[in-house]
Amino acid sequence: MAKKRKPSSIKDAGDPKTFDLNFKGPVAKRSCTDVLCCIIFILCIIGYIILGLLAWVHGDPRRVAYPTDSKGHFCGQKGTPNENKTILFYFNLFSCTSPSVVINLQCPTTQICVSKCPEKFLTYMEIQFTYRTNKNYWTYYSQFCKSTFVKPAKTLTQVLLDDDCPIAIFPSKPFLQRCFPDFSTKNGTLTVGNKTTFEDGSGKTRNAIELRAAANRVNKILDARTIGMKIFEDYATTWYWILLGLIIAMLLSWMFVILLRYIAGLLFWVFMVGVIGIIGYGIGHCYQEYCNLQGQPNSHLTVYDIGIQTDISMYFQLKQTWFTFMVILCLLEVFIILMLIFLRERIRISIALLKEGSKAIGYIPTTLVYPLLTFIFLSICISYWAVIAVYLATSGVPVYKVITPEGQCKHENTTCDPEIFNTTEIAKACPGAQCNFAFYGGKSLYHQYIPTFQIFNLFVFLWLINFVIALGQCALAGAFASYYWALKKPDDIPPYPLFTAFGRAIRYHTGSLAFGSLILASIQIFRIVLEYLDRHLKEAQNNISKFLQCCLKCCFWCLETVVKFLNRNAYIMIAIYGKNFCKSAREAFNLLMRNVLKVAVMDNVTDFVLILGKILVTGCIGVLAFLLFTQRLPTIIEGPTSLNYYWVPLLTVIIGSYLVAHGFFSVYAMCVDTIFICFCEDLERNDGSTEKPYFLAPTLHGTLNKMQLVSQKQKE
Repeated sequence: MAKKRKPSSIKDAGDPKTFDLNFKGPVAKRSCTDVLCCIIFILCIIGYIILGLLAWVHGDPRRVAYPTDSKGHFCGQKGTPNENKTILFYFNLFSCTSPSVVINLQCPTTQICVSKCPEKFLTYMEIQFTYRTNKNYWTYYSQFCKSTFVKPAKTLTQVLLDDDCPIAIFPSKPFLQRCFPDFSTKNGTLTVGNKTTFEDGSGKTRNAIELRAAANRVNKILDARTIGMKIFEDYATTWYWILLGLIIAMLLSWMFVILLRYIAGLLFWVFMVGVIGIIGYGIGHCYQEYCNLQGQPNSHLTVYDIGIQTDISMYFQLKQTWFTFMVILCLLEVFIILMLIFLRERIRISIALLKEGSKAIGYIPTTLVYPLLTFIFLSICISYWAVIAVYLATSGVPVYKVITPEGQCKHENTTCDPEIFNTTEIAKACPGAQCNFAFYGGKSLYHQYIPTFQIFNLFVFLWLINFVIALGQCALAGAFASYYWALKKPDDIPPYPLFTAFGRAIRYHTGSLAFGSLILASIQIFRIVLEYLDRHLKEAQNNISKFLQCCLKCCFWCLETVVKFLNRNAYIMIAIYGKNFCKSAREAFNLLMRNVLKVAVMDNVTDFVLILGKILVTGCIGVLAFLLFTQRLPTIIEGPTSLNYYWVPLLTVIIGSYLVAHGFFSVYAMCVDTIFICFCEDLERNDGSTEKPYFLAPTLHGTLNKMQLVSQKQKE
């Protein structure tokens, strides 16, 4: 038996030679840590609130909700002359060479607000001839002019110069509150309003293909609208099935967490067999679909051949798609089997650690509810960031710029005043030029720093997101540490351990949590800047610069991963000892380095087991959802029968199930990590004698003895 040590005062934890021998769990008497960082964090939050108020005063989200005409007036805004005119109409859509120009309201043609889109073909010249016999045509046509005219007295040339009316209208339908051509296909021929050719008002005969070419991507947007409506219909049909799937995922995760306490070993092999079986089913299904496509027309095409399609179901009609899925699943299957073979001895330790974690969660069941609180905090942060971003983006006054149809004017893209534009030299120097609304901006100090405010908004958002996650990790670590350091479980566990740990983290360690979150947010903002530069400078890069940028991305990703790992363990030490971030991070790192063998044996293998649990929950729900949405369970239960895309609710259920499982198992992972840190501390502080007994469970200690993870001196 080891020699008895004399009691000593509290000294630095982490040094194996100096310990508080009377240590009985998380330190109760604490002081505020990293006060300077706490002050900076609070000031940033205050600044963030002030920025939100400024953005709220200057911004106007109606500029996103309502389209804007050439004069900068909103379409459909209440209390204005355009209140009943909710749709934007383009005088000459042939001038719009790109759909992105159309949606950004910078098409080089006059844009006005109308109450409805044109429903027939008419030209200004036709109206002049028919006006004498039937004035109803002019009444209909005049609603698409800038101002009301008693009769079409102006010549076509004068109308083009003054830009008072469109020279032609054709059938259109509203989409995104804008009038777009009413394209359709008749007997394989593209038509507009059931016509293949029509007059454009200038004496030329146009066809639907030319109009389609003038707005080629508009049709893709219309296709996207159709897909969007179909997806909405699928959600409306299957929302209760999706909700039921998420509830089953929650119950299944909860059941696994409870069963891990009693039959962790058996449940682990259930995980293994279940995951291997689900992946095997996926491989078999992919192979079956691949074989079914043999001989089908166009199934031999590749993804590169068909390009980017808005109809995702087209990809599932290719053999290449199912072959790729099959290869990926086969590689995953082989990887899991190899991991089981090489980690079979270490898995025994992970099972013992999982049993101990299950006991801790069983004694502190409120920890399973904490992910809901984290979700609420994260939702608030995301919503606030999104609202500020929208208000900042819509801050400013209307800015008008000179736009010419041909784009060959030296004054192109210069600012102008629409009220006096026709009397300026620009209008004379550039025939056909127009002074149209371009965007919202300004020259004040506030408007000049809007890009800076957007960066600040993003940075503080990342800081808050990481702080919320850090707060959850520290609170859970404090609760599970209280469990571990209770000698007689559950009698010695303090009341309300999670609430107490959460209060300690907020009251004393806001600065330390903010410090760790600041480091992580700084790395993430650098990664975002690198990604931004890569996208905007891609064409100007050579091979060397691309290689260096890839290296930088890889380095920052590795750095972020390492910092997350160190922060996680630092928060555990903060929850136990109440020291500042730097000391806690150093002590956690030193402790892990002194127990690097245990880290290699226990920590990673336990994470692997928990990942398999997430895959099993997600896979079970995913397979059931697949069988339900593809009508393969008609004899057991009748699912939805009129789905447009079965993969829409299927992916929703799979992703939602994974997030639900991740929420439960993340608590489990934090519990295991905390117990592991406490276990390492316990082995260094105590020797198992009567005076200094181990706090870890005897079953776990016995397993570690068999695996020779406890030193001979500690076993004496």
